[in-house]
Amino acid sequence: MSDPHDLSDSAFLRAVRGEPVSHTPVWFMRQAGRSLPEYLAVREGTNMLESCMNAELVTEITLQPVRRYGVDAAIFFSDIVLPLKAVGVDLDIKPGVGPVVAQPVRTLADVAAIPDLTPEHVPFITEAVRSLVGELAGMNGGTPLIGFAGAPFTVASYLVEGGPSKEHAKTKALMFGAPEVWDALMRKIAGISATFLEVQAAAGASAVQLFDSWAGALTPGDYERYVMPHSAAVLARVGALGVPRIHFGVGTTNLLSLMGTAGADVVGVDWRTPLGSAIPLVGDRAVQGNLDPTLVFAPTDVMTARAAEIIEAGRAAKGHVFNLGHGVIPSTDPDQLARLTEFVQSYPLG
Repeated sequence: MSDPHDLSDSAFLRAVRGEPVSHTPVWFMRQAGRSLPEYLAVREGTNMLESCMNAELVTEITLQPVRRYGVDAAIFFSDIVLPLKAVGVDLDIKPGVGPVVAQPVRTLADVAAIPDLTPEHVPFITEAVRSLVGELAGMNGGTPLIGFAGAPFTVASYLVEGGPSKEHAKTKALMFGAPEVWDALMRKIAGISATFLEVQAAAGASAVQLFDSWAGALTPGDYERYVMPHSAAVLARVGALGVPRIHFGVGTTNLLSLMGTAGADVVGVDWRTPLGSAIPLVGDRAVQGNLDPTLVFAPTDVMTARAAEIIEAGRAAKGHVFNLGHGVIPSTDPDQLARLTEFVQSYPLG
């Protein structure tokens, strides 16, 4: 009797492994969230971090776009700073601002005060993933779940800056000026991120994505020296479980080869880099991406014409998972995303 949770033959996992697919698989970063009226309804009166720590809510929110769009993968609904909150870091997500940390990290003592994450810190994650795996097995012929975590550099930037930053000046000042503190902080976060992904994989997630929002602020040399070893440590730990790994950053045109080398099976490409230019940079790896998220605001024929170009470019890769080049913009019309999903899944590959 076949295992109902065995999704290895799904289009998404076949593309990740570089195997032939019947259609280009598609999912969207931030497909679950503010663009969906059903999300706004279920989240009403509950703040972001509380939502992420409620297994029932996480399950419902993760399933919403799968129901609505019929995408080829679900992305676990969480937040980049949730593991820090789970171990007791004093932070909050302020609407319109983002994560805000009460006491930014400056010293080795500050780093030492951050506990290591254990599965016991996040029982709601295990509960939600198990629930989702069961639900997703019966949706659209079986839909894989992608686990999610923030990469060490991006999470470190929130801890050091105390909140979102465009320049990352304090982060880089610590990186360049106090390398021993920086190394300790990155090791700490790498351990937390790896455990967070391991918990999701152990509970049944089919793949994971390590999300490095701010890595594009770095030169290749600085990334390779100060950041890449720590992202590689995260990817190595989860890779030991046999789970495919997606590595994505924003504005990372100059880092794509390094991000692949760090241990990715799939390199996410943002919209700034033509997919055809990115594919030679990532080596023998699949790619994910990379429609400009604003193109869903264009006329449908303009959007689908650009999507077709991306699918065609993706043929040159070991494997291609269609996605936006960053997250779904909150004001996106869900009906337009539905049209995009249908177009990609019906686009002939023969």
